[in-house]
Amino acid sequence: MGKISTSDFRNGINIVLDGEIYTITEFQHVKPGKGPAFVRTKLRGVENDKNIDKTFRSGENVESVRVERRPYQYLYNDGAIYYFMDQKTYEQIPLEQSKVEKKEFIADGMTCTLVINADDENVLYAYPPDHIEAKVEQTDPGVRGDTAQGGSKPATITGGATVQVPLFINEGEMIRVDTRTSAYIERAKSD
Repeated sequence: MGKISTSDFRNGINIVLDGEIYTITEFQHVKPGKGPAFVRTKLRGVENDKNIDKTFRSGENVESVRVERRPYQYLYNDGAIYYFMDQKTYEQIPLEQSKVEKKEFIADGMTCTLVINADDENVLYAYPPDHIEAKVEQTDPGVRGDTAQGGSKPATITGGATVQVPLFINEGEMIRVDTRTSAYIERAKSD
């Protein structure tokens, strides 16, 4: 971890604030006509996902953190611990359930992203890919002629997540889902 000045602020830089790691999503240098200059920022928590606004004095030093995103394959969970494997070294990393985001979208063998503090190799959290292909495990059958208004129905997919799908989707079909919004995208293309 190193110290950086407010003049070094850029979008995407990670800093430590009150013991938490935040990413700068927006910053603006302000030079009022009266008084000292300052930097207004919008920050997003890396671990806690909180959005905050913070003002720094111009020239103030803050602690920066290097954060890396690495692909790991999800293996299994034993209830409280999720296990991920580095696909090059085959090293397994156990991760507490609280550090796994959107776990209902994660299925066996899926390549997930682990966010790691590069300075101390501490895993901050894991999350699934933005778009996944999943099998529809359970949904009500669509009724013929019920599609005039383009309605939708709930469907449970592999992993346990529930998404809204069009009425023509049936159990056993593969669909593409956006994990960020839990939204149905399309039927998966079959090879």
